[in-house]
Amino acid sequence: MSVKITGMDSLEKKLKKIADRARELDGKHQIALTDLLIESFIAKHTNFVNAQELFDNSDFKVDSAEAFKAIPDDEWDQYISSVSSFDSWKEMLHSASAEYAKRKMGFN
Repeated sequence: MSVKITGMDSLEKKLKKIADRARELDGKHQIALTDLLIESFIAKHTNFVNAQELFDNSDFKVDSAEAFKAIPDDEWDQYISSVSSFDSWKEMLHSASAEYAKRKMGFN
């Protein structure tokens, strides 16, 4: 008795694509917040529809990178904790980064 297995070429191509994408993600990268905090992520973890709304509804003026950096970390963490499913900004970014990597690898 013999069994014929088909579709292995297709699977091999898909696995190669995933491996290539994983290599591209290896190392340190600077990723724009707009690429991390996409609408579906914000909607899933907050009551806002996008990152701009998240920033606009804070008590802080977030109109530049410098203004954002000037916000005390503990106060921003308190805000993020109060409006999201995360305890801190770092936790939110970590989760957003993981979802970004999944998207880049083709898993989402």
